[in-house]
Amino acid sequence: MEKAVEMVDAVVIGAGVVGLAVARALAMSGLETLLLERAERIGSGVSSRSSEVIHAGLYYPPGSLKARVCVQGRDMLYDYCESHQVAFRRCGKLVVATDAAQVSGLQALADRARRNGVHDLRWLDGTQAQALEPALTCVAALASPSTGIIDSHGLMLALLGDFEAAGGALALCSTVTRLRRDEQVWRLLVQAGGAEMALHAGVVVNAAGLWAPGLTQCTEGLPLEQQARAHFSKGSYFALAGPAPFSRLIYPLPQDAWLGVHLSLDLGGQARFGPDAEWLHGISDPQQLDYRVEAGRAEAFYADVRRYWPALPDGALQPAYSGVRPKIHGPQTPAPDFRIDGPSQHGQPGLVNLLGIESPGLTSCLSIAQQVLVSLELAQASSVSQTPSRSS
Repeated sequence: MEKAVEMVDAVVIGAGVVGLAVARALAMSGLETLLLERAERIGSGVSSRSSEVIHAGLYYPPGSLKARVCVQGRDMLYDYCESHQVAFRRCGKLVVATDAAQVSGLQALADRARRNGVHDLRWLDGTQAQALEPALTCVAALASPSTGIIDSHGLMLALLGDFEAAGGALALCSTVTRLRRDEQVWRLLVQAGGAEMALHAGVVVNAAGLWAPGLTQCTEGLPLEQQARAHFSKGSYFALAGPAPFSRLIYPLPQDAWLGVHLSLDLGGQARFGPDAEWLHGISDPQQLDYRVEAGRAEAFYADVRRYWPALPDGALQPAYSGVRPKIHGPQTPAPDFRIDGPSQHGQPGLVNLLGIESPGLTSCLSIAQQVLVSLELAQASSVSQTPSRSS
């Protein structure tokens, strides 16, 4: 590397919703913080291609990091939306069993949610569920009133505003290609505007989403077992033509780590279905990803949706958009927990790698940011070791 031309306290790589939340937390803790984003605008990757759902914390293994940051992050996010005028709605969700064979799975999900600190679930039989949503067909359901929807772009703008008000600076079209620990600081090689520059920073947080595993492989001195390999799973969404007959989100019983083709709503009431799950092979660089939605995938959507909404009309589904999950495991291995790898994991001072931060990353963003501060010994561990919940 050439001699560094810039010195800052902290660098965050990636200006998605999680990177923005982390950069905000670092800047508000008093660190001079630079946020680097390889794209031309913030939140143009994973963060702009989600269901925009605020998850309650039902699905994740009890005691896991996912469960803890989701339950805590949900409450933090609702509070943040209220204080910062970010649009959201606690519309609630029904998780449904469409036949008797699924009832035991629904009961197990309810038990898991309670162990995660979600205490506001309500068990409904088929008649009770249909009284709430007349278009629905199911034999039982779990009602989750603390599930909601959010304007994710409004959230990211609010986080950016807080970050910049605390003295942080955003640099777009800036790609980090190499990291190296040099005495007491990190040296980063950055490509920006057709030129290369070097940065010195005491703290580096890798929040690069789809690019985060690749950055671990470009970090000199990082133990091999602390590096990650990227795997890509594409999820397509289809929009419903015409008004939605539902006022709540409708989710089928989850299958492994996939939540199934669910019905979600945006703040304008438009319904969309998805995502499905399509593992992508032979892709080594996220820039190779194709986000086009194949119209032919709708056929499987009709079959899945009609299990809980038999009256879905033919021709009602229109290709909408797709997203790619930043996975760190392949299709034949169980989904791992979120990885917030700090100095206690890899032994490198001042470095945190955020790996495998897919759903519920949006819900958890503020809690993840607090966990990063703890990892860097900038906050008390008690702030993230518990799962406070107003749902009781």
